[in-house]
Amino acid sequence: MDQDLFGAPLFAALDIDAANALRASMIEVRLFKGDVLFTEGDPGDRLYVITFGKIKLGHASGDGRESLLAVLGPSEMFGELSLFDPGPRTSTATAVTDATVIGLGHDQLRPWLTGRPEVAEALLQALAQRLRRTNFTLGDLVFSDVPGRVARALIDLGEKFGQPSSEGLNVTHDLTQEELAQLVGASRETVNKALADFASRGWLRLESRSVLLIDQERLARRSR
Repeated sequence: MDQDLFGAPLFAALDIDAANALRASMIEVRLFKGDVLFTEGDPGDRLYVITFGKIKLGHASGDGRESLLAVLGPSEMFGELSLFDPGPRTSTATAVTDATVIGLGHDQLRPWLTGRPEVAEALLQALAQRLRRTNFTLGDLVFSDVPGRVARALIDLGEKFGQPSSEGLNVTHDLTQEELAQLVGASRETVNKALADFASRGWLRLESRSVLLIDQERLARRSR
């Protein structure tokens, strides 16, 4: 089994034989950049773990505006709410890059939950962490200004996708300017202004669908 999968909550609590058995019961789905895995409102009864690439989770408001809830990469899990409370999907999952995910349906998961309590515990812990992040994000939207939210988003993306270099942290996020603005919850113009300000201060260098974080300490302070 891919070593990255051992970092996924679904597999972390299992020994290698059990993890391989669980992996064998899951269905692989390959996506091209821009493909939609599921749409907000679709029936949901399956969770997914990313094995390759990046997936974004988005939400559309009644007036057509879109927000980006998260950008996920290898070993990260999504769609798990549907296993505990089957119902309509609350977001749309779209491939930011070419991607591969593996899916596990409710019926396939049930024996693991009853026979392996550690799997249920790991999933509940993952749900609690997701709720904690959601609460933190809501607090950010209420109490932080746009530059602070931009700094926080860059730090978070760096923790997920960053690669250290001699100049700083290379973060290939693969997002358009519009998508980055949707992730922050602000207009593209306001986000671009904040990014330009950070660049002029020497904290970062902007590149195509990536950014070099030069002064992570100052960005972290600005995010608070």
